[in-house]
Amino acid sequence: MELLYWFESIRNPVLDVLMSLATRLGEETFFMVGALLVFWCVDKRKGYYLLSVGFVGILVNQWLKIICRVPRPWVRDPNFTIVESARAEAAGYSFPSGHTQTAVGFFGGVARFTGRLWLRIACIVILLLVSVSRMYLGVHTPADVGVSFVTAAVLVLVMYPLMESTLWFPSRIYVILGVLLGCSLAFVGFMEFFPFPADIDAGNLAEAVKNAYSMTGAVGGMLVVSVFDDRLLQFPTRAPWWGQAVKLLGGLVLVVLVKSLLKAPLLALCGGHEAAHAVRYFLMVLTAGCVWPMTFRFFERYAR
Repeated sequence: MELLYWFESIRNPVLDVLMSLATRLGEETFFMVGALLVFWCVDKRKGYYLLSVGFVGILVNQWLKIICRVPRPWVRDPNFTIVESARAEAAGYSFPSGHTQTAVGFFGGVARFTGRLWLRIACIVILLLVSVSRMYLGVHTPADVGVSFVTAAVLVLVMYPLMESTLWFPSRIYVILGVLLGCSLAFVGFMEFFPFPADIDAGNLAEAVKNAYSMTGAVGGMLVVSVFDDRLLQFPTRAPWWGQAVKLLGGLVLVVLVKSLLKAPLLALCGGHEAAHAVRYFLMVLTAGCVWPMTFRFFERYAR
C-alpha cells in the first residue's frame, strides 16, 4: 500500500485524465479490435496467436480471482482513495489485474512478432503505461499488477513458438486450440461443481461463471474457424487501404450486432442459464472467422 499512497500523493487533474485514457488500452474492447485487425488484415497465424494469448490469459486471470478472492485496495484500507472515474471498471476482486493481463498479452504479443523497431518500442511503452495506470488510479496493488504482468509475459513467450510451428505443421493449430478448448471446459466444470464458501461475493461468482462459458464458446468457435478456413475458405488478408478499413469497420459492426442482439433471445432459449453465453460467443467467432471473411476476396482483387 505504500506505493499506492505515493501515487495518491502525486495525483493531479492532468495525470488523472492521462492515466484514465491509458488504462482504456487494457480493456477487452481494445483487445478485440486489435486482435481482429491483425487476424483480418495482417496475418491469420499472428491473429490466432494474439487471440490464444488473450483467451488463456482471461481463463488464468478469472481462476486466480475466484480462488484468491482478494478485495480491492480501498476495501482493504478505508483511508485510501482512488480516482473516482476508474471505479466503474474496477468491479469484482482485485487480484490479479485483468487490464494488465490484457495489455501485456496484446501489446507484448505484437512486440514479439513485429519486425519494426518503432512499433516494438511503442508497444512496450504502452503495456508499461497501462500497468502503472492501474496502480496510479488506485484500483490495483503492485502484487495484482506484477502477477498479471509475469503471467501474460510467459504466455506471450510460450505461445509464440507454438503458433509459429503451425507454419510448417498446419494441423498443429487444431491440437493447440483443442487443448485450449479442453482447458476452457475444465474451467466450466470447476466453476459449476467446486464447493465455494458461502461468503463468496455472488456478483463475482456469477461473472466468473459467465466468463467461463463465454471463453469456452469463443475457443470452440476458433477451432471450427481454423478447420473451415484451412479446408474451404482460405480467406486472404491483402487489400488496399480502403478495403482494409471496410473490412475492419464492417466486421466490427457485424460482430457487435451479433453480440448484442443475440444476448436476450439466447438467454431466454436457455432458460437464463449461462450456457447461452457460450453459444453467443461461439456464433460471434463464427461470424468473425467464417461469415464476414467470405467477402475478403472482393477486396483482394483491388490489391493486385
